[in-house]
Amino acid sequence: MTYTFASATVLLLLITDPFGSIPIFANALRNVAPERRSWVILREVSIAFALLLTFMFIGDAFLRVMNLSGLSLQIAGGVILFLIALRMVFPNPQEAESSLQGEPLIVPLAVPALAGPSALATVMLLVSEAPERRLEWIAALSVTMVVCAIVLVLAERIQKVLGERFVIAVERLMGLILVAVAVEMLLRGLSAFLTQLPKS
Repeated sequence: MTYTFASATVLLLLITDPFGSIPIFANALRNVAPERRSWVILREVSIAFALLLTFMFIGDAFLRVMNLSGLSLQIAGGVILFLIALRMVFPNPQEAESSLQGEPLIVPLAVPALAGPSALATVMLLVSEAPERRLEWIAALSVTMVVCAIVLVLAERIQKVLGERFVIAVERLMGLILVAVAVEMLLRGLSAFLTQLPKS
């Protein structure tokens, strides 16, 4: 599956799902002073960006060490994306109920809210398919993280202006699109696998 800068950016935005992360961030930052919330959000987004960027550079080496092929990563990534997309369309209300005491660090905001397994698998997949376009993928990831930071810093205003129902509707729509992306990734991976099987 060939990605462009635009399609890679959209895919990363769908996976990181900044609108869907608004309730998680709001719950985790409930006990943080209002004047520090923007700083905490920017710090957690930066940590997630650094982690995803690291996986972009060590992705190839990681695959070699684990003796994994790009095809297996594509199929596994499709499965993970499909499961994540289903959770976006049919969320579990109990997932965002737990509240942290004090200021959160890395978990659960940077990981797994932003840099979760699906995001890590996706950046590795992009690099494994086209390592010569690494700078393009870095740019796509940078745009994604900037959008996430803006959405999350303005989360309270977005909820007040657009309403909670609209935010939920946007998340459901992103989930539906991500389901289609995951199915396409799975079909292409399985098709490539079947073509590699010896013909009797």
